[in-house]
Amino acid sequence: MIHVEKFTFNPFQENTYILYDQSKECVIIDPGCFDKNEEQLVSDFVALNELKVVKLFNTHAHIDHILGNAFVKARYGVDLYGYSSEFPMLDLANRSAKMYQIPYTESPPIDVTKKEGDKFSFGNSTLEIIYVPGHAPDHLVLFHPQQKLLIGGDVLFNGSIGRTDLPGGEHDLLIKNTQEKIFTLPDETIVYSGHGPETKVGIERRTNPFF
Repeated sequence: MIHVEKFTFNPFQENTYILYDQSKECVIIDPGCFDKNEEQLVSDFVALNELKVVKLFNTHAHIDHILGNAFVKARYGVDLYGYSSEFPMLDLANRSAKMYQIPYTESPPIDVTKKEGDKFSFGNSTLEIIYVPGHAPDHLVLFHPQQKLLIGGDVLFNGSIGRTDLPGGEHDLLIKNTQEKIFTLPDETIVYSGHGPETKVGIERRTNPFF
């Protein structure tokens, strides 16, 4: 069984996730920790639960989701997984940090590229990768069909969707991909979003005002 631990970090109130199972291996997804206190919360949780960090994953490379990439990479020596075309977005992060006037240690490059249909495994668990661009030029989400959980990044929120006015965003594409790739998942699928509280696919399909 996969356990999901959520931390809400940085001025953008971004949700960082740690997934782990009975093997005690874990993965860190979209680390938004941007100061020493937030980094300490991550390392304390890992140590307290005697976890072994084995992978780092970015759903996409907007600044609020990658602020802690350098920390996680240096602290645990793990590979960074992401989509191949997110390299330019990583390069834009320095400019974004200056614009928002927030501290940022440059992210390492992606070590292992992933695409739709690939698997993402740790411990005894395997998640499916779904490709859902629209909020970002390329955006990946992770789905675990047995537990019906989705690590959704900034595609779908509780009562909302990811913004599409940032570079590379495309509103119609986000709507289309959400309808075709997220709303086709089981109603009871829990969506762990990149911002805000959890929701369920069925609830958003019926009540989300953007659809």
